[in-house]
Parts: sequence; C-alpha cells; structure tokens
Amino acid sequence: MADVSKIFGKIQYVDSFPDFKVQVVSSFADLHVKEVSSFANSPGEWQIVTSFPDYKIQIVSSFADFKIKYVDSFPGAQ
Repeated sequence: MADVSKIFGKIQYVDSFPDFKVQVVSSFADLHVKEVSSFANSPGEWQIVTSFPDYKIQIVSSFADFKIKYVDSFPGAQ
C-alpha cells in the first residue's frame, strides 16, 4: 500500500492511467481528505486541479490502492 501520509498537494481526478486507485468510504478510511482551494501542503489536503498535478487519482469501487473519506476538518492519515 502507498504511504498515504505523503499524498497531498495538487490532485487531478482521471479515468485512466492513475498514480493511485482510490475508493471513497464512509468509515475505516486509510486517509481523511479535505479538499482545499490553495496551500494543500499537509497530509490529507487535496487541491483539485485539471493540469500539472502532483498525483493522478482514479476513483474506483473495488481493488483500490487505499481508501479515503472526505472530511471538513482534521485531514490526514488514520
């Protein structure tokens, strides 16, 4: 599994050729994600972009590299 504490910054959602496949869950997540508009510089903070991403993420329903939960506060690895 990926070191989810290092996955933050500019994130682009893609349909193919992702860096990581991610499943969105409501509990037992590996990473709590907070979408921010700028300064995504700590674990779990994702700034959604359409070009020049740090990571490309594909949302899947199974066989994910790790699981995330969207939160409004306290992002980061769990």
